[in-house]
Amino acid sequence: MHIACVQLDIVWEDKKANYAKVHALIESAAVPKESLVILPEMFATGFSLNVSATAEGEELGCETANFLSGTAKEFGIYLMAGVVTRGPGGKGCNEAVTFDPAGNQISRYQKIHPFTLGGESEHHAPGSNVAVFPCRDFIVSPFVCYDLRFPEVFRAGVRRGAQLFTVIANWPLPREAHWVALLKARAIENQAYVAGVNRAGKDPRYTYFGRSLIIDPHGEVLVDAGKEECVVEAEIQLATLLDYRRDFPALADMRFQV
Repeated sequence: MHIACVQLDIVWEDKKANYAKVHALIESAAVPKESLVILPEMFATGFSLNVSATAEGEELGCETANFLSGTAKEFGIYLMAGVVTRGPGGKGCNEAVTFDPAGNQISRYQKIHPFTLGGESEHHAPGSNVAVFPCRDFIVSPFVCYDLRFPEVFRAGVRRGAQLFTVIANWPLPREAHWVALLKARAIENQAYVAGVNRAGKDPRYTYFGRSLIIDPHGEVLVDAGKEECVVEAEIQLATLLDYRRDFPALADMRFQV
């Protein structure tokens, strides 16, 4: 399967500007049809906690979902991205949604771990369920940013068949080393591919380092986006992953009763 990570310098709370950026980046990259293309967390607004400016829903319109659906259909791709919808009690739901090449939604995951240190838990409600879904030959399990620090949810994903984990993020400096180390760890311990898609640039609160990565099940980096806005791509092979799991069957030794 072909994966493309769109590392975006997000324009603060300007959805139309970010739609235009994403469309141009995908178009210029000439991504092959039926690729899985991944955008960062909250790609349309940046990591704003102003729910009135970020959240969407039926009563507010679904502008971002419509853009994603239309873009997936236009380019004939699977398209995953971060959105915010209206949740209970006026809070938002920070989600990763995926659309297929026909423009149909095929997955929706709500971030289980809002970033408490950054104030997110005051504005976004936590999700409660790990998601998995089929994409081409792979079973994919999506996560969002701070979820990366909690290996137990990735374990839940691999127990449900995940072979590829995606982590969409607004992961800031100075924790660049943690981002790289944790993505590698999630790949190694779960014998899975991992695609981590971070944003670049700055917002009113943080500076971001990019470093979107695609990592193989051995923890080897296949591509590293560096620090600037760009699209990076790689091919991942299901047969290679299945052979490795068969030859080194560590997952069979997981002890859930402990």
